[in-house]
Formats: sequence, structure tokens, C-alpha cells
Amino acid sequence: MSVSRLVRQTVVPTGLEETFAFFADAHNLESLTPPWVGFRILTPAPIAMRVGTLIDYRVRVHGVPLKWRTQIAEWDPPHQFVDVQLSGPYMRWHHTHTFAAFSGGTRVVDEVEYRAPFAWLTHPLLVSRDVARIFDYREDALQAALGRAAVR
Repeated sequence: MSVSRLVRQTVVPTGLEETFAFFADAHNLESLTPPWVGFRILTPAPIAMRVGTLIDYRVRVHGVPLKWRTQIAEWDPPHQFVDVQLSGPYMRWHHTHTFAAFSGGTRVVDEVEYRAPFAWLTHPLLVSRDVARIFDYREDALQAALGRAAVR
């Protein structure tokens, strides 16, 4: 089975530098992740974000606790960064975060390429649905943290 791709974008009413700074604090990711994922960052704060930074998490996938390790593969403030999974629940996880000044704020784009183990069994019904729900929640949480209703 091929790699799946999800793209989400929203505009927040904060400037480019402020928006990027929010994402550059890895601990803000907890507030953007739905509670049912049981997401917790295990890496002690502060986390110095740069190429090569490793971040360890704990997540629950349908109630099963798992550890997840990502690495910052690209770091280009305030425009983009990429995190990739080194170990965890996916066979592939490549998450590109892109930020651009936009009328009245910043456009935030999440592009995720992912593939789950046993994809022939769990994709697209289970995994794709779960990833979409996580990013639906993320968009709402980002608007709550940084601004008003999304501009699409």
C-alpha cells in the first residue's frame, strides 16, 4: 500500500514570527493534540529546536500506550520545519509545517505523509480516519490558542 497524505491549512490572526514561535515551543504540541491520544512529551523542557533535535513522546493508539520518537529534519524559521518519526506507531511519518504571511495573519499548512503498520488491514478506514480527526482537533485548538475562527 502506498503512503497516505493529509494536507490541512488555516489562517490565524497572529503574525508570522509569533505563530512560528508558538510552534517552536514543542510543549505547545500537547495543547494541539486531542485528549483521547494521551499525548505527552517525555523530553524535558526546554527543548532546543534545530535540525537533529530528538523529541520523545508517549501516545495511546486505541488505548494501547506507545512511545514515539521524532527528529527535526529541517528547521527554517519562521517559514518551515519538518519532523520525521524515528520510532513509533507509524511505518512512515513525515510532517512538514509551513508558515507564510497572509492578509491579516499567518497561513499555517500541515502536510503529513504517513503509513501505518498492517496498512492493508487498517488503512483507510481506521488510520486515515484517526489522522483526520487529530488534525480536525488541531485546527480548532490552534484557533483557540492563537485567534478567531479559521479563514479558509
